[in-house]
Amino acid sequence: MFNRKCNTYSFHENQQSVLVHKIILTHNFLVYIVSTIQGSSQVWLILRRDVSKLTRLCRIIAVLIFFAFLSIFISGCESRYEDLDISVYQYRDTKDVVRFVYDASLIIKKNGLKSLEYFQTNRMLYCTPDRYLYIYDMDGVNIYHAGMPNLEGKNLWNLTDKNGKYPIQMVIAALADKNNQHAWVHYSWWEPGKFYPVPKSSCHFKVTTHEGKVLFVGGGLNYPHEEKEFIRILVDNAAQLINEKGYSALAGIADPVSKYNFRDVKVFAFTKTGKLLISPVMNDSLTDFKLLDCVDEMGHKPFEKALIELRNKDFVWEVFLAKNRYQRILVKKSLYLRKTHIADQEIYVGAITDLPQPPG
Repeated sequence: MFNRKCNTYSFHENQQSVLVHKIILTHNFLVYIVSTIQGSSQVWLILRRDVSKLTRLCRIIAVLIFFAFLSIFISGCESRYEDLDISVYQYRDTKDVVRFVYDASLIIKKNGLKSLEYFQTNRMLYCTPDRYLYIYDMDGVNIYHAGMPNLEGKNLWNLTDKNGKYPIQMVIAALADKNNQHAWVHYSWWEPGKFYPVPKSSCHFKVTTHEGKVLFVGGGLNYPHEEKEFIRILVDNAAQLINEKGYSALAGIADPVSKYNFRDVKVFAFTKTGKLLISPVMNDSLTDFKLLDCVDEMGHKPFEKALIELRNKDFVWEVFLAKNRYQRILVKKSLYLRKTHIADQEIYVGAITDLPQPPG
């Protein structure tokens, strides 16, 4: 009996030992699993951290490579345009057309008359809805026209627009004008395939080929923005002409067919007391009004203010507000005045143009 009990006790003891052993083994296994998972997590975290660092490093390298290539590209563009100053222009369209014509002039300068074959073969590259390229000799003969091939070979020296202006003769004069660095001219023309006139402003570059042929290459904008530079050129030229020729220069400047009048721009002149020599609104100066007392839509006196500033300056820009003739809203205008002289009398020459307007 005792032995049976002992055996029974031993049996239960053995069972308990086995159970404890299993529990210990299970515990150890679980500890191993947990430690393994924790170790794996740490390894994973390390890998993730390293991968994240590697990704950031790759991104930084990619950005540096991009900016390196961009710098090389920009430096290449800048070297090509290092002699081309377009900082005076306010509008992207104006800057683009100057680059467009300048690039063509470089091709002609490099390849000479042979480049005409290139332009003819790639005519569509030089005729877009925004602009087109043309090339003339200095006698007015068109030798290439991307937009109107039917003009090629024709002498357009005496061609006039609807206002009586001579565009080709104006270009030749502009190319000789040191004050007009990109030889801008303003006239009316027509779009390829259209039948009605459009306002146009065009820039030009004179090129002498290696064969010795002198040409000018040009391109323009239909319905162009009115750049401040456009009126600066004309006003400065008019002031110089008045200074050289005195009162005899006034009639030519006032002539509606002259380069000093285009679209809504009209060069005018007046004395220190406000007496009109060339009216800003009429084709003669007989209509007398007190210019210095004239006010804008806010009641300001731009002419009076400008003359005060001109006491210590040779020229001045003055901003004022006027009604837009299409939308009847107030828009910014810019008055440009330059001081000159007839004998000992102080004369002021000026013009008015639009300023860039904020989007509506």
